[in-house]
Amino acid sequence: MKILIIQQRYGIGDMVIFLPYIHAISKKYNKSISLLAKESSKAKDLLANDGHIDEIITLDREKDGLSGIFKLSNILRNKSFDKVFIFNSSLRYNLVAKLAGIKSIHQYPLFKSKDNIVHSAKIFTENVVGQAISSEPNLKIGEIKNNYDKNFKHICLGISASGPTKRWDVSNYINLCKELVKTQKCKFYIAAGKNDINLIKKLKNTEIGKNCVSLERLSIKETLPIIKNCDCYIGSDTGFAHIAVGLGVRALTLFMDSPVMAYGKYSPRMTVVEPEGENNSTTHDTLGKDKISFKEVLHKAKEIIN
Repeated sequence: MKILIIQQRYGIGDMVIFLPYIHAISKKYNKSISLLAKESSKAKDLLANDGHIDEIITLDREKDGLSGIFKLSNILRNKSFDKVFIFNSSLRYNLVAKLAGIKSIHQYPLFKSKDNIVHSAKIFTENVVGQAISSEPNLKIGEIKNNYDKNFKHICLGISASGPTKRWDVSNYINLCKELVKTQKCKFYIAAGKNDINLIKKLKNTEIGKNCVSLERLSIKETLPIIKNCDCYIGSDTGFAHIAVGLGVRALTLFMDSPVMAYGKYSPRMTVVEPEGENNSTTHDTLGKDKISFKEVLHKAKEIIN
């Protein structure tokens, strides 16, 4: 039996959040599965050592649009899948699966407009496997050695985000680091990309810079063992926060302009800070980056470190 799972969301965090459900389906049928995912989800980096994944098919621009429906269905037809599990309500992927000749199609209700990604995936998968499923993700990266100096706290620092409204000002991180090193030896691993060079430079050009290592030249796969060996993550609601959680690392995650109930409540490893005045209510268009309490972040950071 050949099984395909379609998870078409863009984000790295989305990919991590869907892992418990992908694993549950693999275990149900005692088969490794094929996964259709977007390049931006970095599935190939994240899942390179995941025994539940047999193959990752990249959903790229060539497979978009009307002509993309036929290109994608032809690719899937040639792979002769018996079952497909579609983690969305799109008629497009339902049609692709039918054109690919897949006989057994399992999918969210068609034309469902909005959903909480965790709740929808959990309910859908539990109906498939017939039992309750934990929403705790488990990223598998193989054996690694931790040679980090135990005299230090090793902190993954998520200073970037997918957009400016989700990004706490870098000056806040600089001041946060200065406060943390007053009572504890710390090393900071700056989780940001090549597009964040200016932010990285601002942080590294301060007295804290000597305690910082930047990850901007590394692939996502190369960052995994580094994050795994950290004591915690502190930063924006970004892919690195969800990677940390998936690796068993506690994450203090700042929600400023994204849905906290979808992305901040699926794991007890995730501690959240919302803008002042919000209580499990932050969502898109909250625009609260200037209402994140520095005092609250510092207090919770000290708690999570110690």
